[in-house]
Amino acid sequence: MRARPLSPHLGIYRFMYTMALSIAHRITGIVLSAGLILLVWWLMAAATGPAAYEGAMRVLSHGFVKLLLAGWVFAFAYHLCNGIRHLSWDAGIGLEKHEARRSAWVTVACALVIGGALVFTAFFAKVFA
Repeated sequence: MRARPLSPHLGIYRFMYTMALSIAHRITGIVLSAGLILLVWWLMAAATGPAAYEGAMRVLSHGFVKLLLAGWVFAFAYHLCNGIRHLSWDAGIGLEKHEARRSAWVTVACALVIGGALVFTAFFAKVFA
């Protein structure tokens, strides 16, 4: 049996940051799906009663879990901003090469600002209040 050729995209396309953004969009979707399990667990603990909620809050207030939650918030912000970018493409807006590159930078910048604001509000705003 002859060896089948590899898909042409492996040898033709150069890796560009727009590809990285597309891959990151898929990865953040997976991260958000995994984080949904944590959210459901927290909601179930809240609905179960004070003892279960206290146990969940003990776990969720751990430093490593807070770091995971901050990453989840940044994943949410990026996925949201890139999803809006894709919706504009679906409407036929921003499909030119220079527009797509500019919207890529805007997407990353907005995701960092939104994610940073949400993380600051969630974890540090009480310190300054």
